[in-house]
Amino acid sequence: MLQGCTEQNITLLADPQVIATSIVENHEPLVDLKNQTIIAYGPSPEIPNNTDYTKMRKTVYEKLIQAQSLLPEGLKLCLYEGYRSLSLQEKLFNGRYLKVQNLHPEWSQEEVFNETMKLVSPVINQDGSQNIPPHSTGGAIDIYLIDLKGQPVDMGIQVKDWMEDKDGSLSQTNSQIISQEAQEHRKIMNQVLLAVGFINYPTEYWHWSYGDRYWAYQTGCSCAIYGTVE
Repeated sequence: MLQGCTEQNITLLADPQVIATSIVENHEPLVDLKNQTIIAYGPSPEIPNNTDYTKMRKTVYEKLIQAQSLLPEGLKLCLYEGYRSLSLQEKLFNGRYLKVQNLHPEWSQEEVFNETMKLVSPVINQDGSQNIPPHSTGGAIDIYLIDLKGQPVDMGIQVKDWMEDKDGSLSQTNSQIISQEAQEHRKIMNQVLLAVGFINYPTEYWHWSYGDRYWAYQTGCSCAIYGTVE
């Protein structure tokens, strides 16, 4: 059982305890998957001119290679998105926020904000302070499984369709309303990524990170090693 996977004990990305975690930036460089052939990556997500999505911190890339080597024969990892600019992050948060607000007009601002945060991290916290979203550190990745022909396998919902998951129930890592095949694929991916030191955000089966504040909080480290790249 992954830690934090039930509705009752999920720690959100901008939980006060998470954002209170200190950051000691180690200035590790970014690696661009476009310059290698080991880890596959898909087309640009969200917007056509998003050209930086294949970048991630060097250690994150090395850990992905390690994780892929642990997969059963016939499966590979494929990146949906790595580094994300603050401007794109804000655009995604605002878009999801409006969607949740329209679905639940009776909810308070705090309820809408927290529900939005289950699928996308804010750039500005509820108290008006600046947040450091995981993707903007280069330490977070959105990842899924493909077969040897490069085709996505059944994961319950594809990452590209995350905005269509109205209540987030399909996206939850331990979702029980997806097929047995999809649950098995998630289990396989979870095992190899956990084995090399990544931490999952339990409301998004595809979101894994290393070195950011969420990772530090969940693993009990005294500080994060990656701050915002910008």
